[in-house]
Amino acid sequence: MKILLTRKIHDFAIKELKKKYDVEVHTGKIPMPKNLLISKIKDKDGLICYPYDSIDADVINAGTKLRVISTYSVGYDHIDVKTASSRGIVVGYTPEVLTRATADMTMALILALFRRIPEGDKLVRNDKWSTIFGPYEFLGTDLYQKTLGIFGMGRIGKAVVKRASGFEMNIIYHNRTRLTKNEEKRLGIKYVSFENLFRDSDVVSIHSPHTPQTHEIINLKLLNKMKRTAFLINTARGKIINEKDLATALKRRIIAGAGLDVFQKEPINSKHPFAKMDNIILMPHSGSATIETRRKMAEIAIKNLELLLADKKPIYQVIV
Repeated sequence: MKILLTRKIHDFAIKELKKKYDVEVHTGKIPMPKNLLISKIKDKDGLICYPYDSIDADVINAGTKLRVISTYSVGYDHIDVKTASSRGIVVGYTPEVLTRATADMTMALILALFRRIPEGDKLVRNDKWSTIFGPYEFLGTDLYQKTLGIFGMGRIGKAVVKRASGFEMNIIYHNRTRLTKNEEKRLGIKYVSFENLFRDSDVVSIHSPHTPQTHEIINLKLLNKMKRTAFLINTARGKIINEKDLATALKRRIIAGAGLDVFQKEPINSKHPFAKMDNIILMPHSGSATIETRRKMAEIAIKNLELLLADKKPIYQVIV
């Protein structure tokens, strides 16, 4: 059987795949150009892709022999799952394993904003720390008893709750489906309406999937409901935020700042409006980028593919 990888994965994973399959690895432009992807997938039985690859109906229908799509990601909004399902193609993905790493990144962004860590580092490196600070200079904010609002209470949202609880934060949340009262009590969290989440929080952290319902759901109207001292964190999907509206809110100081690990179109560069602002922390979509997590993601991605091609149940499968 023939397998296509849209870019190189870990060496151990490629070695493992080559024991069983005829493997082709794209080594050119990332993401793999659509016309090239369409031409290469025609005779492939399996595909391993990444979250920036657009696996749309054109690509899927071009894969006349395609049986399996395995994505190296927890998100699968880059794949036309309905078209895949209609063709009998099963989609595997890699949830859970990156939960802790992404939750850690969320807390890192919160701490960096509250304690002004990037500003402090820049100040020292640029020889601007010319005197010992007094009682009112370079002040950050305590996390203690501040309100963290979580939008999306799935695996990662719950992992953030555990970490934020250690800082003794008050935690409220909004989710499409409310948790049971017993689970809310166990986690020590309170359910609120979507608008109240933004109105009452000192920092809002996004952990919702990107869907037609959540597309650019965070806009200027919503940001105007936030406290002027509040922060916005996004380690989920860039398309959940209207970036022009967020840029306006940051420029006008409607909110105090933001920490982003994801963007509408990636990668961004120094010409992006966010890159010119001093009240936002930017990360290169690296929420899951730890040695341990990325290796485990590779293990799951190839195992999903192997199991599905053997007509067995995968570790994780997208259910339509």
